[in-house]
Amino acid sequence: MPGVMRDLEELVEPPALTGSVSYRLRLLQIAAYKSFEKVVSGFGTAPRYYGMLKLIQANPGIHQMRLAEAIYLDRSSLVPIIEALSNEGWLERRPTRHDRRVRRIYLTDLGERQLALLDAEVERHEAMVTEGFEAAEIQRLLADLGRIDANLRGFLSVSNEGA
Repeated sequence: MPGVMRDLEELVEPPALTGSVSYRLRLLQIAAYKSFEKVVSGFGTAPRYYGMLKLIQANPGIHQMRLAEAIYLDRSSLVPIIEALSNEGWLERRPTRHDRRVRRIYLTDLGERQLALLDAEVERHEAMVTEGFEAAEIQRLLADLGRIDANLRGFLSVSNEGA
């Protein structure tokens, strides 16, 4: 019957969606985020920015612009996130010796300690997400996702050059 809502059990996904890698990635990203937030609590806003925090940990003193580029954010979108995490004690911005206007981003000592605790929660969630997968399957999936990332970065860098 046209215009009548169907029960969830009767949901039909059209081939345009079932055959779309982009759609599946977005759907899974939402589900992974929701399940992660269900499992992890007590870390303020940090869990949603775990990847960014790990990048800062691996690249102490990273420039804000480079960080934004690495996680596909505009600088203007990154600023309030950095401010929130700074207010929560995770991060600090320090000026450089050469140019006091340039700020580099570092984890605080508290941020380092909290991130170690958060790592354990992430590992637990990752185990749940990859349950039933063999190590080789996970490596293949990561390699395939890496190829998609490279394709998107290439496309976006070409798109940004023309802007």
